[in-house]
Amino acid sequence: MKNTNRRVFMMHVAVGSSAVIASQAMAQAKVDPKDPQAAALGYVADTTKVDAKKYPKHAATQKCSNCQLYQGKAADAWGACSLFPGKQVAGPGWCSAYVKKA
Repeated sequence: MKNTNRRVFMMHVAVGSSAVIASQAMAQAKVDPKDPQAAALGYVADTTKVDAKKYPKHAATQKCSNCQLYQGKAADAWGACSLFPGKQVAGPGWCSAYVKKA
């Protein structure tokens, strides 16, 4: 193996390893319902736990997984949300910013 090929290989390994580590860290960052932004939006990880008195327009069919802001697949347990950059929301969760997907 030539020296240049070895260097290129080692750079690829370093970049690939850091990408895997970064993606794992992002996958683990989940929104805490007690986080100030989440609390202000009434975020809950389970749509059945929404305070009906505080949010009378909430419907049981409203879930993060069928919201326009949800960036995961509908069947995903957790996915990204544009309201919480770098964190994931629960697919069956809900917040007051809910907008039904078209």
